[in-house]
Parts: sequence; structure tokens; C-alpha cells
Amino acid sequence: MTAPRSVSRTASSSVTASSIVSSLLTVQTSGAGFTDLTAEVAKFAREVHAREGAVTLFIRHTSASLTIQENADPTVLIDLATALNRLAPENAGWRHDTEGPDDMPAHIKTMLTATSLHIPVLQGALALGTWQAIYLVEHRARPHRREIVLQFIGMTG
Repeated sequence: MTAPRSVSRTASSSVTASSIVSSLLTVQTSGAGFTDLTAEVAKFAREVHAREGAVTLFIRHTSASLTIQENADPTVLIDLATALNRLAPENAGWRHDTEGPDDMPAHIKTMLTATSLHIPVLQGALALGTWQAIYLVEHRARPHRREIVLQFIGMTG
């Protein structure tokens, strides 16, 4: 193991969390795939006048998930979908198939990814990296109406 060549850190900032603001985001998916939510989450942060704190996203479903991934090269999303399909293929002899052959694989894919995200807000903006985007990942083949709870906790102004 090697030591890093250079490490730096900004001065710590401290605020008192004076606000908790929540909203429900409803997204109609078009079937399996990724839906970029970054603009909507940033809009929420602007509308609540978020200054310092964090935005939390929580998806209220067990067959769709949330992730932060690269937004520059669309082949990343294709490769991620391919990997999830290899890990949880439809025709693997699953017992739970109440809603079709993609039902149990969708639950497994959700378990392997995330149902909530936490994104810091610094100086009024989401602290995402240059190539990062927030995605809803629909794991079901047919379109669904998905609900995501957005919550900002921190200082507004």
C-alpha cells in the first residue's frame, strides 16, 4: 500500500440545521433503464433556498432504485444495466414471479443498489462531482409511476 502524494482539506464549516423541508417527486418511467433526476433535485434545493446541509432522496419501491453514476458517457449506463442483468437474470428459476419474470430480478437489483441517497449541499449547490448525476433506476420491463421523497436538512437563506 502506498501513501498519497498529496492530501488537502478545506477548513471546516459549521451551521445549525434550522430547516427540514420535504417534497414528493413523482416520476413516470418508460420501462427498464436510467432516468436522470439531477436537474429536479437541484431545482428542489434552489426552491427551498438550501445553503448548507444535505438533500436525502428515498424511493418508495422495492423494484426500482437510486444511484449516483457518471453522466458523460452513456455507455456506462448500458454496461451497468448489462451487469445487473447478469447478476439477476429473468429466467433463473426464481420462485417469486407474481408480476412476471422480471419481478424477482427487479427486487434483487434493488437490493444490490440503493433505495436512498444523501447528497451534501455546499454554498447553495449540490456537492456532486463534475461527471456525477443522480439516477432513478427502473428495474421492471414495463413503465411504472415511481415516488421519491426529497428532504433537505440544513440551513436555508
